[in-house]
Amino acid sequence: MSAPTNSPTAPPDPTRVRVARVVTETTAPAILAVAGLLVVAIHSAGSGAGAAWGGFAALLVTGIPLAYVAKGVKAGKWSDHHIAERTQRAVPLLIASASVAVAAVLLVLVNAPRDLIALVLAQLAGLVVVLVVSHWWKISIHTAVAGGFLGTLVVLFGPWALLGLPVLAAVAWSRIVLDAHTWAQVIAGGAMGALVAGTLFPLFR
Repeated sequence: MSAPTNSPTAPPDPTRVRVARVVTETTAPAILAVAGLLVVAIHSAGSGAGAAWGGFAALLVTGIPLAYVAKGVKAGKWSDHHIAERTQRAVPLLIASASVAVAAVLLVLVNAPRDLIALVLAQLAGLVVVLVVSHWWKISIHTAVAGGFLGTLVVLFGPWALLGLPVLAAVAWSRIVLDAHTWAQVIAGGAMGALVAGTLFPLFR
């Protein structure tokens, strides 16, 4: 079992919790991963072809992991679709890593845009880091993916993309309010995601 992340001294404010839950769900890792793939594909290949490439990559990257987690939640294997228990993370993360690795190979075989392949490889690296760290510590996957998304935007569009920092901060805040992580875990996740995307995505391009 994971240790409690916070010890609130007063009942949480219902409005704050509702807002935090909306932020958490609308910035879920799968959603931001898909958004990143679409942005990179459209930036690389244009709106029409790019959307098609991005959609294809998103299906490969997220389809199997999401279906696997949904099935596990329904069967009672996982606590919820966010895998709140750290000790339950290993298998879903291994499935996700394998799915992303297969996606990278298939995208190479079908001659997908190079930037799209580079992003998928960076996503794979981020997943591996999260998998390893999660063996000992509940690093935030939400902020890791949000940080990776922001790092990707900075590579593509330059410093102006840093205007998206409030979104990353909102994701971190939501995870704290929902008592899903400590501040150290959300900060580490965001920093790791941004670092991996900011270094490996341009390296693989």
